This record gives sequence, C-alpha cells and structure tokens, in this order.
Amino acid sequence: MAERGENGRKNDPQQTKEDILLVATEEFSTHGLAGARVDAIAEKTRTSKRMIYYYFGSKEGLYLAVLEQSYRKIRSLESDLHLSNLEPEEALRTLISTTFDHDEANPDFVRLVSIENIHHAAHMLRSEAIRDLNVSVIETIAGILERGFDQGVFRRKADPIDIHMMISAFCFFRVSNRYTFGTIFRRNLSDGDTIERHRGMIADAVVSYLKS
Repeated sequence: MAERGENGRKNDPQQTKEDILLVATEEFSTHGLAGARVDAIAEKTRTSKRMIYYYFGSKEGLYLAVLEQSYRKIRSLESDLHLSNLEPEEALRTLISTTFDHDEANPDFVRLVSIENIHHAAHMLRSEAIRDLNVSVIETIAGILERGFDQGVFRRKADPIDIHMMISAFCFFRVSNRYTFGTIFRRNLSDGDTIERHRGMIADAVVSYLKS
C-alpha cells in the first residue's frame, strides 16, 4: 500500500512538485512575487508550507522554479519542431507561429516575465538553467539564418538575437498589452480574425526584413 504524507496525500514527490509548480504559476502570475501567498498554494495542492519549503527552499526559490519551468516549456516546444529538416523560410515561419501561439495560449508566461522585469531580473540572474535553456533558441535561429543566407533565400546577414527580439517583441506585446491597447484603440486582440492576421503579419515582417 502506498505511503501517505501530510493531509493524507499519497507520497509521490515528483507529482507533488509538479502540482505545486502548476498552482504556483497561477498564484505568482496573478499576484506577483510580493502578493503571492504560499499558504494559498499549499491549500490548493493539499500540501503544507513546510513541504513546499522542503522542495523549493523558500518562496523566492519556488518563484524561480516557476520561471525556469516556464522557459523550459517553450524551449521544449521549439526543440520538438525539428526545424533543421525544413527549408529556411518554412523553418522560420514555423518557429514564429509556435512562439506566437505559445504566448497567446500562455498569458501566465507573459505576466511572469513582466513581473521579473519589474524586479530587474534579480531572480533570473541566479539561474544558470534559464541562461542555458535560452541558448538553444539563438542557436536554432542562427542555423536557419545561415542556411537561408547560403542558399540565397535571405539577403541580409542578421544577428540571431535581433531576430529573436523582433519575434518576441510582437508576440509578447499582443498579450502583455492586450487590455490597455484594446481599451485605447477599441480593438479586441483575442478576436480570431485578428489573431490569424497578426500571426501572418509578424512572419511576413521578419521574412521581408531578411529578404531585403
């Protein structure tokens, strides 16, 4: 018979940590680091503050683990695309669409990154994992750009970090500013037709830049 821990919960450390991270993602993205309550996370996961601190060390440690998992998720999506098997333009458009759809479907990721920017990336600076995770997307873009330039598909030799920033800026802004932008301009950025138009627009903009 499986052992049970606090609150009568079956002991499954990995599943418990995943449950905590899932609930903590919502708590931190909704209330920020200062406003998030570990008590609330413990209650929703049927664990305890003591167990959370055992796994993650502190509230800040849990917050950093949430950030790391959020970046790990999008980088994992990108690695599953096998972009090196696609022609350069198709590979780039696929990467852009994936980034666009990820941000659209994960506003918690956008809010978490916005919160960490408020803190001047103070917590992210402590994470080698986040730095290592984000090397992969730059290497992926660099490979696409190099293949595209060598084949004559792209005429511009662009910095892969600049291209990553260009893609991220558009995809991120749509989600982070959808309420203020929508209120000012009376435009619903969640409308299906708008989403489709914007997904194509950012891909066309990046490809046109590289072909100019």
